[in-house]
Amino acid sequence: QVQLVESGGGFVQPGGSLRLSCTASGRRFRIYDMRWYRQAPGKHRELVATITSGAAINYGDFVKGRFTISRDNAKNTVYLQMNNLKPEDTAVYFCDAREGVYDYWGQGTQVTVSS
Repeated sequence: QVQLVESGGGFVQPGGSLRLSCTASGRRFRIYDMRWYRQAPGKHRELVATITSGAAINYGDFVKGRFTISRDNAKNTVYLQMNNLKPEDTAVYFCDAREGVYDYWGQGTQVTVSS
């Protein structure tokens, strides 16, 4: 059973930055496709960014070049660097690991952007 733990969320003012981390258990992290999602109250879940096992990267259009996803397979960790944060970025951010038919989720970390 793969477990994912997100961290790095918090409260920041508009224009601030946060770096989210998601660490997975086990020895198979390098073959997982990793994704960051977010969900705000009353809204549908949004795909923020994807990094595949081959390091191919895609971002949601709303990111507008402000976010960067990366992974460190030696640490079983995927990161999301978020710069120039806006109030509309406020949400719970979830980490997702996908391997074939399996789909593992973390517990989420809260990001709040407010003046």
